[in-house]
Amino acid sequence: MTAVIGREAVRVDGREKVTGSARYSGEIALPGLAYAEIVGALVARGRITSIDTRAAENAGGVAAVLTRRDLPAVNRVPLVPSLMGGPAPGETFFPMQDDEVHYAGQPVAIVVADSLEQARYAASLVEVSYAGAPSVTTIGQGRGDAYEPEKIFGGFMPARSRRGDARDGLASADLGVDATFRFAPNHHNALEPMTTTAVWEDDRLTLYDSCQGIKAVQLTVAALLGMSPSRIRVLTRYVGGAFGSKAMVWPHVTLAALAARHVRRPVRLTVSRAQMFTSYGHREEQEQRVRLGARRDGALTAIRHDKISVTSPFDDWAEPAFCAASQLYAAPAFEGVHRLVRGNTMTPTFTRGPGEAAGVFSLECAMDELAGRLGIDPVELRMRNLSDVDPNTGHPWSSSGFAECLRRGAERFGWDARDPRPGREREGDQLIGTGMAAAAYPVAFFMRTQRARARLYADGTAVVGTAAQEFGTGMTTVLTQVAADALGLGLDDVRLDYGDTDLPTAGSPVGSNGAMMVSAAVHYAAAAVRDRLVALAAGDPASPLHGADPAWITVDGGRMALADDPGAGESYGELMERHLMGDTEALGTWDPPPLDTPYGLLTFGAQFARVAVDADLGTVRVRHMVGAFAPGRVLNPRTARSQLMGGMLWGMSQALLEGTHMDAGLGRWANASLGDYLVPVNADAPEVDVELIEVDDDVTGPLGVKGVGEIGQVGSGAAIANAVHHATGHRVHELPITVEDLLPALEWEAGR
Repeated sequence: MTAVIGREAVRVDGREKVTGSARYSGEIALPGLAYAEIVGALVARGRITSIDTRAAENAGGVAAVLTRRDLPAVNRVPLVPSLMGGPAPGETFFPMQDDEVHYAGQPVAIVVADSLEQARYAASLVEVSYAGAPSVTTIGQGRGDAYEPEKIFGGFMPARSRRGDARDGLASADLGVDATFRFAPNHHNALEPMTTTAVWEDDRLTLYDSCQGIKAVQLTVAALLGMSPSRIRVLTRYVGGAFGSKAMVWPHVTLAALAARHVRRPVRLTVSRAQMFTSYGHREEQEQRVRLGARRDGALTAIRHDKISVTSPFDDWAEPAFCAASQLYAAPAFEGVHRLVRGNTMTPTFTRGPGEAAGVFSLECAMDELAGRLGIDPVELRMRNLSDVDPNTGHPWSSSGFAECLRRGAERFGWDARDPRPGREREGDQLIGTGMAAAAYPVAFFMRTQRARARLYADGTAVVGTAAQEFGTGMTTVLTQVAADALGLGLDDVRLDYGDTDLPTAGSPVGSNGAMMVSAAVHYAAAAVRDRLVALAAGDPASPLHGADPAWITVDGGRMALADDPGAGESYGELMERHLMGDTEALGTWDPPPLDTPYGLLTFGAQFARVAVDADLGTVRVRHMVGAFAPGRVLNPRTARSQLMGGMLWGMSQALLEGTHMDAGLGRWANASLGDYLVPVNADAPEVDVELIEVDDDVTGPLGVKGVGEIGQVGSGAAIANAVHHATGHRVHELPITVEDLLPALEWEAGR
């Protein structure tokens, strides 16, 4: 049989995207379409004293100006992460229900007009008066009132994690590291802004929404509006980037639906570029302190990991900083505590490797510092602390490959040729440094039942349907490959139908679990169709395969044959025509393993980086990056490498560029634009090598897939930061690393 899984197939939706025929949520043409524009609060905390809408209402083409007096009360919905399979509001607060202002940018009015330009102009005419109050927007302002919540991450995870006695482990260590790391907030800046188009037909609502989970949107809007989900249909075929921001369902989606119902015509609400910084969460400002204890041979005795971050006035949200960080190494003792500052910002959310991007960064920079103090090679230090079991539970790993990632990555990078002494390699005015870090990301089993439907036609073509969506990861391609492989058809003979809540339910493909969970349902659906026809052939006296054991019948190119006698057989079509079957279909269902499955669940990797630091200017250029990853079975090496390369560049961006700055006096973001929020461009991209190390995994599903979406970022930033230290001899404990961080150290070194 010709294998389809594992082939470097080109994207099945590639032609539509590059020719412009792909239609995104903001490109759906509808008769009578109106456009909505949000008016955001200009203060971070206070109360609205008046709203004057007269000038806006009198502007040309305006259909309505809505304030809290025009909107009905909505239901309060608990904050539950979208990967749980239920309603997933971005925050428990819903705006325009009263006069209170909790954060700058909070929606206080909506203008609906005949065109986007008219809506934006009229929105600028709405005059809002406030009674302001002092706000808290940074850790520095609220540190004294920080508290330890019971739960974080939407109430899903405990705020404290512990094994063994970390205090004794640190006290008994031969030496240790105590380092504090500070992280600037990060904001999502997807190419496609958040866009929702809402259409009512009597009491039925259709939403074209730019999101990562159409089922989550359907269930959330239904819960907020008190409707049956059966009366809401959500359509999302293409999404222009997400990075976690579109995993939760933010207020603008329901506001678009309410505006459309008010004006009785379709309404499109697009969040502007500036509003992207105040409309759908962010990675919170955070500070992490890591303390390591170790014996002189490098064996860790204890890890203590503390985090403090800013959350909203209404939700206890924090990225879980030490999920993977607590599992990476065989330290007998670990203790981690999250503390929160309640601030006047919106609720933070998933952002590119939530928790691991910062938590593993802190741990891996501390491990590099420990390696230097011990005089042990950083790769060797990690090898000495590998664990065959999950240190938190004692359960064996479902699969690992960690050691091989470290070895193969080091070989590919040329790590052995490195002089371990900092500041020893120089090219003119460029200080050259190399660094490495481990990578790990959880394998998420938080989802509910996944479903897909496969329908095979007598002409040997098939359609597979599931309510997933494509947001740039290559999901449609790998699902088509999985279906073709299970049916024994060519890739061109299978079409994937997706992006519609009327299709069989699939969960939000977030947390790097999309390929793992949806592919399982697609595989079972397609395999059920194949097995039905194979069994029919084996029991059909008119078939050349009559009497054969179905287990010995293979299918290739739609033709069924005996494994040991490929000449004897018949096609699907011949069998189906003989039985007067125009088509046949089956529903595939996959239930994820229980949360308490007796296995450790991580995807492992290793990252390596070479940087050049200008000795006079302090600028950092990344020259070369290598990542080795063990993501279980690889469905499509081409799309997997693409995701991992993108993730590695995310990590570079996190380390050197991305950071939102809060004007604490005004309580507003000071650089809320793509002109001031720095992200890498093509000229910043170094040479990037990706090594895929496939490992067998019988726990994660029928195909052994673990996921590649976010682990590419984890460890990448730490490898770069460690390389900067190796180049300069100076450690920077703040992200992003800036010229201002490096110049004082470089000037001191030059003047010695």
